[in-house]
Amino acid sequence: MLAAAIVLVVEVLENLAYLANTSNLVLYLSKFMHFSPSSSANIVTNFMGTAFVLALVGGFLADAFFTTYSIYLISAAIEFAGLLILTLQAHITSLKPPVSTSTNRNTRLEQADGGKAAMLFIGLYLVALGVGGIKGSLPPHGAEQFDESTQTGRKQRSSFFNYYVFCLSCGALVAVTFVVWIEDNKGWQWGFGIATATILISIPVFLLGSPTYRTKIPAGSPITSIFKVLAAAVYDKFMPRSNRNVVGTANTNTIDSVDDKENTQIQAASQDLKFHDIAAVRRPVHWARACTANEVEEARIVLRIFPIFMSTIMLNCCLAQLSTFSVQQAATMNTKIGALTVPPASLPVFPVLFMMVLTPVYNHIIIPIARKVTKTEMGITHLQRIGTGLVLSVVAMAVAALVETKRKKVAVQSGLVNSTEPLPITFLWIALQYLFLGSADLFGLAGMMEFFFTEAPFSMRSLATALSWASLAMGYYLSSVLVSMINNVTSTFRHTPWLFGSNLNHYHLERFYWLMCVLSVLNFLHYLLWARRYRYRYTRPRNHHLEVQTANRSSEV
Repeated sequence: MLAAAIVLVVEVLENLAYLANTSNLVLYLSKFMHFSPSSSANIVTNFMGTAFVLALVGGFLADAFFTTYSIYLISAAIEFAGLLILTLQAHITSLKPPVSTSTNRNTRLEQADGGKAAMLFIGLYLVALGVGGIKGSLPPHGAEQFDESTQTGRKQRSSFFNYYVFCLSCGALVAVTFVVWIEDNKGWQWGFGIATATILISIPVFLLGSPTYRTKIPAGSPITSIFKVLAAAVYDKFMPRSNRNVVGTANTNTIDSVDDKENTQIQAASQDLKFHDIAAVRRPVHWARACTANEVEEARIVLRIFPIFMSTIMLNCCLAQLSTFSVQQAATMNTKIGALTVPPASLPVFPVLFMMVLTPVYNHIIIPIARKVTKTEMGITHLQRIGTGLVLSVVAMAVAALVETKRKKVAVQSGLVNSTEPLPITFLWIALQYLFLGSADLFGLAGMMEFFFTEAPFSMRSLATALSWASLAMGYYLSSVLVSMINNVTSTFRHTPWLFGSNLNHYHLERFYWLMCVLSVLNFLHYLLWARRYRYRYTRPRNHHLEVQTANRSSEV
C-alpha cells in the first residue's frame, strides 16, 4: 500500500502538470496564437489524442524491454523539456504573433506560422510524448504492487484503480482553478512555469518509493507471439489439411493434433475464436509458425477484449468536447458568480468535484453493498461500469445540444451575435453537460483500466492498460475527423459549413451535439452485443492458476 500510495501522489502532480495547460489550451491557441475556434479545437484534440495513443508505446516498452519504473523517469524528463519550451515561448513576446485589440469577432488576425508555429508544436508534442510514456507506465506500476493471488490483494488493486481516478481529479482540481486563474490573470508564462516545476518535482517524489517498489521484469515483446499466432492461423487455415502442422516449441501446453476431437484441450480453455486453435501445431515446418497452446490462448484473449476497446472510443469522443467546444461556449457567456469572475477553462471543476465525492462513496459504500447483494468478489463488474459510462455520455450530448440551442437563442435576442461582449446567460448552463461527462469519465475510465489490466495476459499488462488511454486518443482523433467531415459535407449543401469560422455564434454546434448523441446510442447497442457475450478470465480456474504462477516467477521485490 505504501508503494501504491507514492504512485498516487505522483499521479496528482503529473496530471496537474498536464491539465494545467490542456484545459485552457484551446483559448491560448485562439487568443494568443490566433487560430480559428475549429482549428484550435482540432489542434487540442490532435495533441491530446497523440499523447494518449503514445501510451501504447510506453506500455509496450515497459512490458518488452524496460520496466514501468524506467519508462516513467524517462517520460517525465521528456515532458519537462517540452513544457520548458512552451514556457519560454509564452514568456518571450517576439516568439508569438502580435496582440490584437479588436472587439469584432469577425476580424482576421495574424496566425502563428513559420518558426513560431514550429516552436509551439515541438513543445506540444514533446509534452505529448512524455505524457504518453507516463500514462502507459504509471497505472500498471501501481497495480503491480498488489498480490493478485489473494482476494485481499485483488480488492486492494480494485481500490487502487478507483483512487487513481480520484488522484487524477485532485490534480485536475488544482489545474482548472488555481493554474487557470494564474494563466488568465498573470500570464501564460506563469501557467506553463507552474506545470514545468510540478513535473520536475514529481521525479524525486517517485524516486522516494524505490526501496518499496515491486517491479515486473520485462519478458520480451508480447506483440511478436500474437502476430506469430495470427500468421500461423491464417497459413494453416488456407493450406491443404495434409500440410498443416501441430504444436510445438514448449515442453508443456502441447497439443498432439489438429483433429477436432483432440483439439478440445485448447477449446476447454476458451470456446470462442476457435479459428486460432489451428495455430497450435506439431513438428512445425518452420520455427516461426511454432505456437504453444499458451501463446494461442493469449492471442485469443487479446482478440476478445478488442471489441470492448472499440466500443469505448465513442465515449471518449464525447469527453473530447470538455476541452474544446464546451470551453469556447462558456467563453461567450456571463462567467460571473456574484462578484467572482470564473475563467471558462475552470468549468471542469464541477465534474472534478463530483468525481472526488463520488469515488470514495463508490469504493466504500456502493461496492461493499453490491458485493453483499451479488455475493461476488467484484460486486459491480468492469463491463457494467463501462456501460454506465456509455449511457451517461448519451445523456450528456443531449443536454449539450439543448443548452447550445438556448445559448444561441439568447445571442440572437440580445443582438450580440457578432459582439465580443458576454451574453446575458450564465455559464453554469454549460456545467450540466460537464457534470454528466465527468460522471461518464469516472465510470468509464476506472472500469476500462481495471478491465484491461486484469483480463490481459500477464506479459502485456502495461500495454493492455494503455488501451484505456489509446481509447481516449482515438476518441479525440474521431472528434477531429467528425468536425472535418461535417464541414466538408455541410459545405456541399450549404454556403457555410456547420463548424467553420472565427465566430462560434454562427456555428450549428447544437446539430453536431445531436449527431454525437445518435452515434453514442448506436455505439451503446454495439457495446451490448459484445459485453453480453464476454466471459471474464477469472471464471476459468486453469488460466487463473497459470496467471498467478507466471506473476510469481516474473516479479521481483
